[in-house]
Amino acid sequence: MQLDLNFQAPITVSELTRRIREKLESDFSDVWITGEISGLRIPSSGHLYFTLKDKNAQIKVVFFRSGSRFLKFIPKDGLEVILRGRLTVYDPRGEYQVVAEYMEPKGIGALQLAFLQLKEKLEKEGLFDQARKRPLPGHPRRVGVVTSPSGAAIRDILNVLGRRAPGVKILIAPATVQGNLAPAEIASAIAELNKISDLDVLIVGRGGGSIEDLAAFNTEIVARAIAFSRIPVISAVGHETDFTIADFAADLRAPTPSAAAEIVAKNEEDLIAVLRNLRNRMEYAVSQLLRNLRAIVSSEERALINPMRRLQDHALRLDELSGRLSSAQARLMLAASNRLASLSRALSLLEPLAPLKAGFAIAKGLPDGRMIKSAVEAFAAERLTLQFNDGEIKVEVIK
Repeated sequence: MQLDLNFQAPITVSELTRRIREKLESDFSDVWITGEISGLRIPSSGHLYFTLKDKNAQIKVVFFRSGSRFLKFIPKDGLEVILRGRLTVYDPRGEYQVVAEYMEPKGIGALQLAFLQLKEKLEKEGLFDQARKRPLPGHPRRVGVVTSPSGAAIRDILNVLGRRAPGVKILIAPATVQGNLAPAEIASAIAELNKISDLDVLIVGRGGGSIEDLAAFNTEIVARAIAFSRIPVISAVGHETDFTIADFAADLRAPTPSAAAEIVAKNEEDLIAVLRNLRNRMEYAVSQLLRNLRAIVSSEERALINPMRRLQDHALRLDELSGRLSSAQARLMLAASNRLASLSRALSLLEPLAPLKAGFAIAKGLPDGRMIKSAVEAFAAERLTLQFNDGEIKVEVIK
């Protein structure tokens, strides 16, 4: 019997699979692939399993939870994506697959897609229905504001309300408006203000920025906090043209924080305009009465036997009415002066830094400068800045 000199000792399936895996992982350790998601499964482990396909081929993909939890959008069947990963072999089934490390929608940004997906979801729930919208109060006297205490938005709101509606009292609930902590802080601030019984309206917002900067106002937790607020909410995110999810959920949308303050102050100005109109009408009516009396005096003066006596009587009457008019005008001016003084005192009490002049201090964490609101936060921060009326000092928390 002649031996086959080309004969090689056989290897196990496991050994062959191992060699294939090593070859694939070496040659395709970092690949970018585009295709359509199909057969998406998300078991309780949180990992994503799906097939990525085009019209001619397909490949299996696994996206472990450690990376997929950072996705800004919700993967769905039929969605075209671009992903980055490494090629490997799953030994038990002898199948090659891609282990994904990054994925984004094809042709549209992840944040924009997340916005559209959340908007569609909340619309179907009826969260944006016009029937849910509540009218703003006719004459708001107490306004709650949810925004950053150090941003331009709060300064704009205080300036507008102080100038146009000094009688309105303002309660500020500080919150971070950018970053991972912002959505929860905004929702919490809205909930805290809803515990105050006599607030008339809330302004929730921030200054302008990119879609990444405004991401907190495109989250479900903020949208639900606004929609289920007991107090009517004006959304005031500083972007003139684009809408956020918060805008759709709010009772009214203002393009900027200043515009929101003007909406609140508008009713105050309307009331002042009505009072001015009433005063003008009263002065006009009194003036007409005086003119009519002068005409009567003139007519009777010529017709009566004793014109001088009648003239004197009417002159006295005219002086009396003129005195009443002057007295009425004086009382009106006095009331206006008292009102102005009262409003000025109220405005001075609303000055955010007024407590510093009374000897209080504001604690801020280092290095981020966020406001410290409890001893626990101070201990966690370790190093603080204490802001007094005449300057700041840096301190270290010992105990």
